[in-house]
Amino acid sequence: MIRAAAPGDFPAIRAIIRHAFGRADEANLVEALREDGDMLYEFVAQEGIGLLGHIAFSRLPIERPAGRVEAAALAPLSVLPAFQRQGLGLALMEASLAQCRALGCKAVLVLGRPSYYPRAGFRADLAEPLEAPFSGPSFMALEMEPGVLKAGGRVRYAKAFGV
Repeated sequence: MIRAAAPGDFPAIRAIIRHAFGRADEANLVEALREDGDMLYEFVAQEGIGLLGHIAFSRLPIERPAGRVEAAALAPLSVLPAFQRQGLGLALMEASLAQCRALGCKAVLVLGRPSYYPRAGFRADLAEPLEAPFSGPSFMALEMEPGVLKAGGRVRYAKAFGV
């Protein structure tokens, strides 16, 4: 079952992220995004009484002379190692991207493995027109509104990202 995360899930989410990445950096990022009020939303994958995966989205405005484009940063996506490579991460992405659309996000950006995120429609070429602290094949975008990123703009990551 994939559902919205609740405050009671936060300790388990921290554990999932630490196990998935083998370090605390990404878990600390999630907690800082929450504390700063920059978290847009979080989903978890649950089986029985246990959580197996987590995905987080934070606010990521794209500034242009003509105005701001509402976007989101996907970071991080975490699945417990024993449950990886079973489609759970993709299921989390698909369910949570529907929430992005519902919230009016025009695009979602991610810094991740170029061999993985294109499965959900992310493409590096869509992110190329953006002025951001990242570039290259690992910096990808998914447009919720076709063509919205063609005009470029300056990406404003939340303070917790440290960029």
